Parts: sequence; C-alpha cells; structure tokens
Amino acid sequence: MAFKFFRRRWHKVTAICFAVFISLILLVALPVNSYWSPILAREVKKIVLKSSDSLYNISFSSAELHVLRGTVDIYNITLKPDTAVYNRRLKQNIAPNNLVVMHVKRLTLSHIHPFKLYFLHTLDIGEVAVDQPVLNISYQLNHKKDTVLAHNQTAWQKISKSLHSIHIGDILLGDVKLKYEDYSGNKLVISELKELNLSAHDLLIDSATQTDKSRQLYCKEIVAELNNYSAKTSDGLYTYKFNHLRLSTLQSKLNIEGLSLKPLPTDQFFAKSNDDKFAFRLDSVQLDNFDFLNYHKYRIITASKLTLHNGSLEVYGNPKKTPRLTDRVITFPNAGLYNINSDLKLDTIKLRQVDVFYTEFNKKSNRTGTISFNHTGGTFLNVTTRPDALQKNNLCTVDLTSLFMNEARFKVTFAFNLTDADRSYSFKGSLGPMNLKTINTATMPLTLLKIQSGTLKQMDFDFKANRKTATGKVVMLYNDVKVAVLSRDSLFNTLQTKPIPTLYINNFILKHNNPDAPGQIPRIAFVTQTRSTETPFFKFTWQALLSGIKPSIGLDKKTQDATVALVNQLSEDKRERQVKKLQRQQRRAERRLRREEKKHEGS
Repeated sequence: MAFKFFRRRWHKVTAICFAVFISLILLVALPVNSYWSPILAREVKKIVLKSSDSLYNISFSSAELHVLRGTVDIYNITLKPDTAVYNRRLKQNIAPNNLVVMHVKRLTLSHIHPFKLYFLHTLDIGEVAVDQPVLNISYQLNHKKDTVLAHNQTAWQKISKSLHSIHIGDILLGDVKLKYEDYSGNKLVISELKELNLSAHDLLIDSATQTDKSRQLYCKEIVAELNNYSAKTSDGLYTYKFNHLRLSTLQSKLNIEGLSLKPLPTDQFFAKSNDDKFAFRLDSVQLDNFDFLNYHKYRIITASKLTLHNGSLEVYGNPKKTPRLTDRVITFPNAGLYNINSDLKLDTIKLRQVDVFYTEFNKKSNRTGTISFNHTGGTFLNVTTRPDALQKNNLCTVDLTSLFMNEARFKVTFAFNLTDADRSYSFKGSLGPMNLKTINTATMPLTLLKIQSGTLKQMDFDFKANRKTATGKVVMLYNDVKVAVLSRDSLFNTLQTKPIPTLYINNFILKHNNPDAPGQIPRIAFVTQTRSTETPFFKFTWQALLSGIKPSIGLDKKTQDATVALVNQLSEDKRERQVKKLQRQQRRAERRLRREEKKHEGS
C-alpha cells in the first residue's frame, strides 16, 4: 500500500515536504526550549514577586517547553513566604492572615501561547495541572478588615508594567495534601486533609476584572471537594467525619454529605468527662450564599440559609455528674451564641426530619429512660452576633414542630433576646392529643411512676423568662388519669407497685380530669419558677413547664408537701414496725432460751 501511495510524483513531494517540516520543528525545538526556559523562569518569578508585594518567592529546578505538544513542564516548584518581609508587615499592621508554603513535583501548562508572552506581554494558558501538591497553610488573625498598603494597588496594577493580562482557563489540583494550622484561638488547632481536590476556572487578571466582585481571587469559579474526612476533637472524646464536601464559589454554596459526630463508648466517656454525651448524624448540610472569601480571610461567617436534613441528635445525661459551681447561663442559646467567638450572620436555619432523643440513667430504678421528639423540623431566624444586624433586629426566633414520643404533635416557639444582659427569652407552644400510657417508657425508669390510664386532649403553655426567673401559665386538658407509684426490688431488679402510696395518690391527691366535669372551667396553673445558677437552659425550661404540669394534675406545693410528709410518716411507721418485729423476735428467743435452761436444771 505504501508503494502504491508514492506512485504519483505529487505524493512523493508532499511526503518529503512534510518530513522536512517536522525535522525543522524538531531541530528548532531544542534551541527554543533552552531559550524559553530561562525567560519563563524570569517572568514567573517576577510575577510572583510583584503580585505579592515581595512577600512570596518561587523557585523550581527546571522547565521544559514541548513545542509539538504545546505544553510546558515545570519541576520541583517551591512557593514560600519571605519571613523578613512578613515580620516587617506585622510591625506595620498590614500582614496577611494566611501564609502559604507549597511544594509541587510537577506542574504542566497546556495550550500556552509563548509568543503572546514574549511579544504581547500577555500570559495566556489553557490549563494548569498540578501533580502531588503539598500545601501548608497557617492562619493568624492579624486584622479583621482589608489592609491597605501605601501604594494601594490592585493585582493588575502590580503586574501591569510587565504584563497586560493573565488568563488561565483551568487550574486543576488533584489529591492535595493539606496541613492547616490555626493560631487564632487560645490553642493551636492543626488539621490535615487528604483526598482533597481543588479546581479554579477562568482566572483573568486585567484592567476590567481588577474590580469585578463577582469573581473570587480573580476566578470565575473555585471548587473544592473533599472525600472521607475524619478527625478527633482536641479532648479525644469525639470523632467527627463526613463522606463528601463540596464548595463552589460561583454558586456560593457549601454542601456536606454524611456528617456525623460519634462519642467514645459510654463507660470511657463518662470516666473522662463530667458533661453530658452527644451524638448526631445528618444526611446532608447545605449552606447557601456563603461568603467564602471573607471566611477564608477573617473567619467571618455570612450566609443566607443553612439547611440540616434528615438525621438524629442523641443526648445522654451523665449519671456521675457533679454539681458545677459556675453560673450555667452559658448554656442559654442567646449566651452560648457568642462562645462561637466568630462574626456570624445566618439569616435562616432550616431543620428537616431530625429525630431528637434524651436518655438518662436513674440510680433508684437502675434503669435508663428516653424521651423522644421524632421528625423534628423548624426554622431559626436571625442567628447573628454582628452588631449592625442586632441594631436592626435583636431577636432570634425559633419555630419547631415535632412528634413527642412519636405520637403527639408538639409545637413550640422561642424568641431569644440577643442583646439583653439578663439573657431574656420567651417560649410558648402546645402538645396535641395522646394516650398518656405512651410516656411510661420514660416515666417508669426516670420518675418511678407508671401511668395506668389517661388521655391528654391538649396542653398549652406560655412563658417569659431570663437567667433568674420564669413566669407563665400552663393549661392541661385530660381525662381519666390514674397512676401507680413504683419501687425497685433490689433482689430481683424489678419494678413493683407500692400499694399504699398508689391508693393514697389516686384517691386523695390526683385530679383525674381537667376540667373536673363537662361544662366547667378548666384549671389554669400560673407559675413563677426561680433558677439556681448551676441550672442549665433546657433543665430550667423543663422545670418551669413541670411547675405548671404538677398543679394541673393536683400536685400543687401544699399537696406535694403533704405527700412528702405522708411518705415520710409511712417510712417511719414501717421502720417502727420493723423495730417492734425485731423486739418481738428477740423476746421470743429469750423465752425459748429460759425454757431450755429450766429443762436442763430439772434433769
């Protein structure tokens, strides 16, 4: 076939010309490669120095220009800051918050236009691919707003004397190894990431884009993706992880899939901590309109909406918890928000399909009980620590709906004052119809009380509270409530009914219906609850609510005191009966002994 191809003269001429052309390119490529490499090195170093105001230096071992492929390979690149320049800027209060050290084994520039660089002073590259990059980033909060250097120049103005523009189509960094050192807190926090992929698209630095706020770091879009990340908290009590994270600056969106926080096993955890134990998982987390650049620079968190979707939150009460001497007002949401120690503004937080469980161990029953709020959803509005936002609106409102014990519809609305020194807040809501026997899984182990019968028709509550007191009212409508008082049999580790207290409570204390009869006005319990300083937020809120539930079913303070006195009297009577029984047994034993002695004497 080859010989047939060269049968005609013009075929041979074409082949010879093509071969000569290729040969000339190959012959020219060698001197061009050696000629362009030092030019490239000189230009790149000049660009880095000027664009960073002499803060960063770049070096590499060699560069190769491949004319036929239209690529440049640069080997063993090292980018690092000049510590003398950085320290000088620290004294001038213009040092950046982030410092970067980078090493790359190989960097490939594709679809480059070297003649544009040399003759037109325009750096135009189709793609930059980075092989095995190693990044070390350190963060120190040196300032909270953009610093202005003396000459106040943009990046384009800094390079404009050497280049008219810089354009890179795509920048691809795969399998990045990143070490991040955060010095902004009281303790150094180090994070190490693997399986990190970074990409930037349509980077353009010219006179038009120098003020284009739609671009991030002069790029149309920056995408970061991280897979299978896990780490431990600094105290070693928890492991947190996620399956996938993706950040897009073009969409201003952060997505996290498979997020979870897992504590140590129960015995190990409570041996090391006096706090309650938490565990949570979320199928997805999404942050919309997230201002990544301000977070990267200054740890300022700004977003329009945070959505938490499909998961669970489990809280385990510490059975070995010792009383705290400090004021636990820090657990109030409108106080704890400031412990994040960050400039924060979230317009909306959406909670969707999250199951909440609280589990506690009771030493008297030797059992654990769990209260659940299933399929919880709701909205948090105006979650912020930003002074200018608080001047416009200092209330954070929370609306939640749930299924209490997976049966009764529960609704609650909180309003937190974010600027009041007394941490004032209000809460009101309702609990819908349910069979009260459903809550025995919690009341039996936690309160040694069994609901034998009863139907809740509706419960409404409305409270105003602060760090000192809570005042409000509770209206609880129900029918045919009967209870049994329990005690634990330590021998068989079972819960048994105490007949006398049960009979007394059902016949003399408990109000079985509210209202007492059809057509009557329902009882309303008005509450004033005082908070002790060691009481945390949720316990205080529950105490206020419970202070309204008790008198609604007949357990007002006078009745409770009488009940306590009765229980104490019954215990005293039981103790006296036991003493008398022992005395009788002792007297019978003494009589038997005397009879035995008389028999021996008669014999």
